[in-house]
Amino acid sequence: MQALHTLHLLNRDLDVRLSHAARTALAARRTPLVVEMELYFSCLIRKRVQFLSAPHPGAFCVSLDEQLTVCFRPVMTRHCAVSEVEGQPELETFPIQRPEAFLPKWLALDFRRGTWSGEYSF
Repeated sequence: MQALHTLHLLNRDLDVRLSHAARTALAARRTPLVVEMELYFSCLIRKRVQFLSAPHPGAFCVSLDEQLTVCFRPVMTRHCAVSEVEGQPELETFPIQRPEAFLPKWLALDFRRGTWSGEYSF
């Protein structure tokens, strides 16, 4: 059964769904988990969830509690190269005028076989 929490980020509500395994893994952690919802603008749009040791300085973040911080970071590249989509292009924070308009509605987190996974949607 998933636990549902609602966070207030960028003046909007974000529903965070945690699986039972995710709640158990969070409780066992000695350090907070930082989850970043990255929205990548280039020749196409890519979205991904990253698990970091610390928030990126350009991200919009809010903490659920002392164990979980959720961040939203719109990013872009200076040049468009489709070959970079699968690789690690050099990213910079996207100077978006209204980031709240792009904030996802929900984030779901799970922990299986020792690995965090997540997805989000609008």
